[in-house]
Amino acid sequence: MGEQVDGPDEAHRRPAGVSDATVEALGKLSEALETVERARGHLYSMHQLIGHADLMLDDAVELFRSAGQHEIADRVGRDLLGRNVISGRWTFQIVEDFDDGYYALFREVDRQARDALVGGRRHLYEAEMKERRRSRGRPGHEARPGTGG
Repeated sequence: MGEQVDGPDEAHRRPAGVSDATVEALGKLSEALETVERARGHLYSMHQLIGHADLMLDDAVELFRSAGQHEIADRVGRDLLGRNVISGRWTFQIVEDFDDGYYALFREVDRQARDALVGGRRHLYEAEMKERRRSRGRPGHEARPGTGG
């Protein structure tokens, strides 16, 4: 039997025998992973922002010294500049711990669930939602790229 033309490609079609409940559960797991991906981006933003702020402290120390405020300059330079953001860690260490621990495990569990249940296929829930919501034959509602309707 030839490949379906007006529908998702093989990689986005539910394998035979897979239940709605399984597709929904995999979709929720995928959605959770996408949320973790967004959180990871925020974590990297924090890493870069804190690093930038720490480098700005060099200027602040210099400006306080130029203003004759040596006590404050000393305090900023001694107590704040280069300080750990949490016990024993700079932000690069937080990012590494997150990536190597929670994030790596989350991705592994998601991949293993998809491999075991649907042959590794991704975004089945969304692909099926697209099929339910698109207007077949209308421009901009093609099932996949290059099918022209």
